[in-house]
Amino acid sequence: MQLPEIAPDLPVLIAGPTASGKSALALEIAERHGGVIVNADASQVYDCWRVITARPSPEEEAIAPHALYGHQPYDAPYSAGHWLREVLPLLDARERPIIVGGTGLYFTALTEGMAEIPATPAAVRAEADSMSLDALLAGLDAETASRIDLQNRARVQRAWEVLRATGRPLAGWQDDTPAPALALEDCTALVLNSDKTWLEARIRRRFGQMLQQGALEEIEAMRDRYDPALPSCKAIGVPELMAYVAGEISIEDAEERAAIATRQFAKRQRSWFRARMKAWTQVTLG
Repeated sequence: MQLPEIAPDLPVLIAGPTASGKSALALEIAERHGGVIVNADASQVYDCWRVITARPSPEEEAIAPHALYGHQPYDAPYSAGHWLREVLPLLDARERPIIVGGTGLYFTALTEGMAEIPATPAAVRAEADSMSLDALLAGLDAETASRIDLQNRARVQRAWEVLRATGRPLAGWQDDTPAPALALEDCTALVLNSDKTWLEARIRRRFGQMLQQGALEEIEAMRDRYDPALPSCKAIGVPELMAYVAGEISIEDAEERAAIATRQFAKRQRSWFRARMKAWTQVTLG
């Protein structure tokens, strides 16, 4: 890949689809130019999954400082708002941050600003959890519905909860968004683009590597605490391997289901990046 010049004193942002090699690139930049690697992947904040979510290994963490990886319990509530509050002090730290991940909402919260929406009451969250996607969609206002991925249940549910809890559409809150914490002109912002065939091969290799590196041990350790409703337990590979250890499917079926889920997820990520990161520097892979 051909990278642009990396300014020595500015933050670096690296966004890209799953399995595209973002973490390796961040580590290379940290080794060459210095900096602390900061997680911007929603699944990698939880302490229960290192192998399954492809968090940096202890060996990689020893090469350069890392932050916001595996620092939350499996059942902790965590949102883009939580992440933004945690990342802000790192922008002013002595070591420049290299922020890397595949959660587009984290990056847009950082570089476009984020509305300060009140927390969702537990009763409203429980009500939303019990509803179907169609029912949630039916409860959205037209303006909010036009702005979000209607196939992404988490996004739809969040929009429904905001409207239910505050009486105000998510779109209205977004329109009052404050100034961003980090403007694009004040950092090096990279988004990785990859050929689908190239990425597909990497996705399939990753599952086998996960098994070799201890994914099933992580599954066994979490088996009694597994709750499919928790965001941490929706990480790709977790439902599939839980079904395998429960004797419901074969390991081959688990691999195929995980590959399909990963492809679908990567497609949604690429769509987000194309729509929301047009001003970022595009880096072509594969």
